[in-house]
Amino acid sequence: MREPEQPVVGVGGVVVRDGRALIIRRGKDPLRGRWVVPGGTVELGETLEEALVRELLEETGVRAEPLQLLTVFDRIHREHGAVVYHYVIVDYLCAWRGGEAKAGSDALEVAWASPAEIEAYDLPPKAQEVVEEAFRRAAPK
Repeated sequence: MREPEQPVVGVGGVVVRDGRALIIRRGKDPLRGRWVVPGGTVELGETLEEALVRELLEETGVRAEPLQLLTVFDRIHREHGAVVYHYVIVDYLCAWRGGEAKAGSDALEVAWASPAEIEAYDLPPKAQEVVEEAFRRAAPK
């Protein structure tokens, strides 16, 4: 196992449609098998928003529009003192613009979860926090 040389920039999008948030069950590490916010890594030359739109379409088949920044955080995993991975994650609240949700690229499953249902998916704590914040911001005023 070789330590990464630098952090990787990742983007995530909480797409809220009809009071439900789109989540995926990951098919790859990190967090394989866990329900999380869909997203992925930024490729060279892409803006954060371009990467997010591409990743959401690849993972879920959903076309979405980033509306506002929700949070920026580090996901660092160490084993025996060595950094296994370090992602800087930029999460957005997104609006659904088309497409029917289906598992693609590294997603095993997709689900639309309401605020009352989201806890049953046992998201990692930061993902849970991000989805709850998205529900707050997307709620009708």
